[in-house]
Amino acid sequence: MSLKPVHGGPDGGPEPLWDFSTNANALGPNPVILEYLKKADPSRYPDPHYRKVRQALAEAHGVAPEQVAVGTGTSELVHRLVRWLGGPVLVLSPTFSEYARAALAHKVPLWKARSPEDFLNRLPQSRLAFLCVPNNPTGEVFPFLEEAANRAGGALVLDLAYYPLMENPPRLPQKAFWLYSPNKAHGLTGVRAGYLVGPVDITPFQHLAPSWPVSVHGEALLLGHLDPGAQTWLAESKWELFRLRRLLAQGLRGLGLEVRESPANFLLVRVGRAKEVALALRERGLRVRDCTSFGLREWLRLSAQKEEAIRALLAALEEVLVDLGRGA
Repeated sequence: MSLKPVHGGPDGGPEPLWDFSTNANALGPNPVILEYLKKADPSRYPDPHYRKVRQALAEAHGVAPEQVAVGTGTSELVHRLVRWLGGPVLVLSPTFSEYARAALAHKVPLWKARSPEDFLNRLPQSRLAFLCVPNNPTGEVFPFLEEAANRAGGALVLDLAYYPLMENPPRLPQKAFWLYSPNKAHGLTGVRAGYLVGPVDITPFQHLAPSWPVSVHGEALLLGHLDPGAQTWLAESKWELFRLRRLLAQGLRGLGLEVRESPANFLLVRVGRAKEVALALRERGLRVRDCTSFGLREWLRLSAQKEEAIRALLAALEEVLVDLGRGA
């Protein structure tokens, strides 16, 4: 495995007409949080201990401030967790690639479970285990979260990047670590900030970060995320995103394609030669997430976008599949 990161979003080429490659809320940015960002003063340092932010997040989750740590988003927090706890690191494939990258970067053993049963069997011997809720890219919601938390020999970390975008979020086990990156839900992925809630005091983990890992704009995002007005906007936007996801799925099935919908704002579609299809769509001004790096060589991951974008994608995809079929 290479340490080179592979994600959706910017790819070095010209800006696309429509971008389905990231799972950020396509109806954002959240206007309530934009006001928080405008009021942030970039001429000053943030508090190096992030006391106000951690206190607010702790109150929101019903824990002590010592159980909350902030960071520069999910990826930085994942790498810091591996540095803090070591390995073996256990993942359930296919899933977010940053877990494996962090294990490789810090030279600790990586165990890739190929089934839920395998994952649960290995948990007691792992030092650190990750599960996405829902899983990226498959959208699965694993029904054994409580069992996994009870069986974990080390820390079970639930990556909740898309949890706020779910239709019916499951109950989270109290024994697990909860990893949040609210920028996706609010359509503000350019502002890098996230946080970890632990079942125990995680002050040593917070102190492992470089000084000032979160900027004043990151602080503003985390505080704005807790604003009731921001949560109202998010709740209202979710239902429109679900409608758009279903509309996209319907159109893809109309092309005769297999679709796996997530309970959040994204889906998988089976197109055959995913890399070739993604490149052909990119040439037509549409960026999609080729899932080859997840080990899913026939699948694309697509996020829910506005109706105009969906129409453009369906028309371009139909054309691309016909062209590739002729060249087969």
